[in-house]
Amino acid sequence: MKALSPASSKHYLPSPLGWIQVELSEQGIHRFWFVDQLPESDLSRSGEGEQAQLLEKLKTQVAEYFAGQRRQFDLPLAPRGTEFQQSVWKALCRIPYGQTWSYAQLAQSIGQPRASRAVGMANSRNPIGLLVPCHRVIGKNGQLTGYAGGLERKAWLLEHEQRCTESG
Repeated sequence: MKALSPASSKHYLPSPLGWIQVELSEQGIHRFWFVDQLPESDLSRSGEGEQAQLLEKLKTQVAEYFAGQRRQFDLPLAPRGTEFQQSVWKALCRIPYGQTWSYAQLAQSIGQPRASRAVGMANSRNPIGLLVPCHRVIGKNGQLTGYAGGLERKAWLLEHEQRCTESG
C-alpha cells in the first residue's frame, strides 16, 4: 500500500452505510471509500488549514446527500489515474442524479462505443466512489453489477436517489 505523502491526511466520516475513509491533500480529495471497520489508530487524525476547511465542506455535503438535500457535490477532486480512467471518471459525473447508465452508454459518452469492458475496469478503479458516482452504472440488462462498496450499498444508494427524485 502506498504511503501518504506528508501533505496528505486520512479522515473517517460516518454514513448510513458505514464509515467512509477519505484521503485529502492540497490538491483535493484523492480517495473516498466505504470501510467496514475503523482502525483505532486512525480515529483522531485531523487536517490543518485548507484541509480542515475541505474536510468540513466534505462532511456537510455528504450529510446533505444522505439527507436527500444534495444531488451534486461541489468539491475539489483529485483522483489519481490514467488519462483514460480520468475521462471515464469525468463522464460518471455527468450521469444525472437518480438515473443509471449502462457500461455501453458510458463508453458511448466518451466517444469509445466499443470500450465497454475498459470502461468497466476504469469504473471499478474509481478511487472516489459516491462523489464520482460509479454506483449509477449498471449492466446492459438492468442488473446491478460490481461495486467496490458492495452490491447492498449500491442498491441502497440507487434507491435513495430514486426516492429523493420522486419526492421532489
